[in-house]
Amino acid sequence: MSARIDALTRKIEAFNHDMVALVRGCSDDDWRKVCQAEDWSVGVVARHVGDGHYRVVELAKMIISGTPLPDWSMEDVVRMGNDHAREHADCSKAEVLSILEDNSRALTAYITALTEDELDRKAQMALIGGEVSAQQILEMLILHSGGEHLESMRATISS
Repeated sequence: MSARIDALTRKIEAFNHDMVALVRGCSDDDWRKVCQAEDWSVGVVARHVGDGHYRVVELAKMIISGTPLPDWSMEDVVRMGNDHAREHADCSKAEVLSILEDNSRALTAYITALTEDELDRKAQMALIGGEVSAQQILEMLILHSGGEHLESMRATISS
């Protein structure tokens, strides 16, 4: 494994560690608090990251294989997130911890098996109006967008 792939894997593992620690530390009241940025409970936001963001591996696989990415708009992404939130409004901490741990393990196993050439492969992504590499999509959805959700959860719990 290259140093670059190792560094990406470590960043994602550290992010997951922070997510798991936050979920484990949530009281029942914290779990139900509504995050202002998402208008979803802390529990639903954590589940959204573990089930939605960690499945970015599917988009990375599409990029690497040369399969066109879905032609999603921002409205589509918001609708999918809100649908997920409604469907899983009563998620439990145990369920979310399992999702975070299982999907993180699968994601990091996939990344560690990649080559740098595969990380550099690009595809057109309508949502951003340009090309995105496999590495960029992993970083955008896990570290950046997932990081924003983590900060939203932290702010909600501390208020």
